[in-house]
Amino acid sequence: MIVCVCRRISDREIARHARAGLDFDEIQFELGVATQCGQCEGCARDVVAQCSTRCPTANIKLASQSQEGSSWNTSQSALQLSPSVWYW
Repeated sequence: MIVCVCRRISDREIARHARAGLDFDEIQFELGVATQCGQCEGCARDVVAQCSTRCPTANIKLASQSQEGSSWNTSQSALQLSPSVWYW
């Protein structure tokens, strides 16, 4: 999906840079996203937040939730996570 129409930047491009460890400001400098009209800034920041390597457990928690089919239980979930999750 195209996030920045002015610069024709997709969510995949933004996500790829976020997974590489860049924050929003660095991605903005590298790609030019949200530097013209600014209408895409909120969406671009959301993509960066969802794909950021600085918060890798967010996607793991959501994935385990949908696979188990049960409600999220914080007291048991911390015990079920692999210790390798904590090593970045």
